[in-house]
Formats: sequence, structure tokens, C-alpha cells
Amino acid sequence: MRKGANVVRDRLIEVDKASHRVIIPVFIPNEAGYYKDAYNVFELCVSSILKTSNSPLKISVISNGSSDAVNTKIATFCTLNAIDELIITTSKIGKINSILKCLRHSKERLITITDADVLFLNNWEQAVVDVFNAFPKAGMVSPVPMYRTQLRLTSNIWLRYFFSNKLKFRAVKNPEALERFAKSVGWPNLSHKMKDVALTLKSKKNTIAYVGNSHFVGTYKNEVFKQLPKEDSLYQLGGNSEFLYLDEPVLKVGGYRLATYDNYAYHLGNKLENWAKKTFTDLVDSKKEYSDYSQIPKLSSNTIGYFISEKIFKKLFYIKTFKRLAYRKKGLNKAQLRNFINNDFI
Repeated sequence: MRKGANVVRDRLIEVDKASHRVIIPVFIPNEAGYYKDAYNVFELCVSSILKTSNSPLKISVISNGSSDAVNTKIATFCTLNAIDELIITTSKIGKINSILKCLRHSKERLITITDADVLFLNNWEQAVVDVFNAFPKAGMVSPVPMYRTQLRLTSNIWLRYFFSNKLKFRAVKNPEALERFAKSVGWPNLSHKMKDVALTLKSKKNTIAYVGNSHFVGTYKNEVFKQLPKEDSLYQLGGNSEFLYLDEPVLKVGGYRLATYDNYAYHLGNKLENWAKKTFTDLVDSKKEYSDYSQIPKLSSNTIGYFISEKIFKKLFYIKTFKRLAYRKKGLNKAQLRNFINNDFI
């Protein structure tokens, strides 16, 4: 038998103001071997977001098949009101399906999707927003510039700026950061020829962005995800899942995949090293001020543009003669051209 009235009946929902949400999928089945440092790395990731963000953004964490002990630790972020949302799945549903758990109902103007092993640096959020404001067609912006991304789902940029001096190879802004990423994925070092120049795009007001990016961390305009497949992903990790759910939707709204010119985050991998701890300690607590990101230019479905750039124009870059011509036109010298042609990623 019910007695009395529910105190929240007919009460309006109070929503905290936020124009930006960060989604973090995490999978830590144990804390031994490969996963020995995984929780500490994840904790540093969340803490760095809280410390460096410029706006009072919201954080969603989706724990996908993590151990009970790890989930208990993650839950402490909720008790501290450090994260807005925690979703725990006991079965292993995979990275993409974990993201979809909250992505499909996220309403914020900007949505950052990041792996759980990323250390965010001061001004990363503002740097990303600056790129969105400078390039109205930007659909995804990463705070981490990468090497050799000039052909990584960037055909629409090449098509639009092929005859423009705004698109050209420039000196890498932060080669040490590129070296740091290479080491984070197990490479002993990164040769100079992989970090001397990169393809960039310059705006009317001289903002420079890298062309292309990697999706281990990136910020998207919300409307990109109106192009998501209706079905869930078939893969726990890999396959075509990241392309279908994180890459292709950007292209279907005619969006550009860009990265900040300087580096504003580090990939840590599965080991928590001393340099990462020191970098976090040296971060400055950013003042949080609400920003209405609704003013950032919107994108809409562009089926014809997608077909022309991805199904027709892109194929030209598989022709070495055309690729060589394009690279020379955009500023590579003979030595650089030989290196790019022989060691290119498409």
C-alpha cells in the first residue's frame, strides 16, 4: 500500500548548464599483467580533464566488463560529483557499443570521445573550440596532431583546397609530442623524416590546423552523430567499427577531420610513467566558465559531397603520379616527396 505523495512528482528537472560532454569507455578486467597500471592511468585521465577543462563540462564513463573492484573505485568519482554519469555493463559489449550507451542521448553541442589512457593538458578545450570557430566545416577536431594523416579520410579537404595556398605542408609545431606518441604505442623512436613537416590548413584569420587526425581522442559536433548506423557494432574492438561509428559520420555531413596545430594531450598506453605523473602535477587548475558552444557553425547531411570526395576524388590518390603532383603542389621538396610517397598511409 502506498502512503503519502512522492516529493518529486510534477517537479521540473533541474539541468546543469553544459555545452560539452566527454565520453570515456573503459575496460579493466583485472589489475595484473597488462592491466596492472590501467586504473591509475584512467584515474589520471579523468583527473586531467577535470583540472584543465575551460568549461563546466560533463563526463560520462562507461565501464565495459571491468572487475567489481575496479567498478567500486570508479564509483568514487560519482560520490565526489566529479563525473556526471557512470554506466556499468557486466558483459563485454565492446568499445563502440559502450560509447553508444550514452552517445545516442547526449544533447551537448560538443562531444569529446576519448580512450581511457589520455592525459589532457592545459587549454586543450579552448584550442579545440578555436579550430571549430576558425573552420566552419570542421566536424571532428583532435587535441593531438599526428604524423602522416594527410590522406586519412581527408578527401573533402583536398577537393575543396586543391588549388588554394591555405592547404600546404608546414613545419611540425611540436615534434617532441609526436615522438612521445610513437613511444606510447611501443615504437623505440620516430625518425626525423616522420616529424619534419605535416599537411596543414590555414583559416582566413590565420588559425592553423593539422589535416587529418586519429580517433583515440577527438571532439565532435553533435549533429555528426545523426549519421550513426541504427544497429549496434558487431565487434568488441577493431573491425570496421570505428570507421562506421566515429569516422564516416563526420564525412557524411561534409565535415573536416582536423587537429590542433600544437599538442594538447598525450597518449599514455598501459604504463603509468614518471614523466606523466610530473606532467599532471605541473598542470594548472583552470577556471571553469560556462561557454555557449551553440554558436559554433553547424553541419548538415551532404550526400552528394560525400559521394564525390570519398567515392571518386579519393581514388586519384592511389595513382602515384597524381599523388606526387599533389604533394609537390602543396610544398614538399624532392627528398620529402620521395619519403612521403614510399612511406605513405592511406
